[in-house]
Amino acid sequence: MLYLLAILLPPLAILLSGWVITGIIVLIIWVPAIILSGGLTHPMFIILAWLMIHQAKVRREP
Repeated sequence: MLYLLAILLPPLAILLSGWVITGIIVLIIWVPAIILSGGLTHPMFIILAWLMIHQAKVRREP
C-alpha cells in the first residue's frame, strides 16, 4: 500500500515507512521542486520513496 501512496505523495510514504527525518527533509525539498519544475522532478521522488520503502522492509526482516 505504501508503494501506491508513494506515487501520489512520496514524502508521506517515506514518513510512514519509518524514515521520519528523511521524510521531513524530502517534504521541504519536494514542495518547491514540484512548484518550480512543474512536476518534472516528481518521478525522481517516487523512485526515492520506493527505494526507501523497500529498504525499510529489508531492515525489518530477521
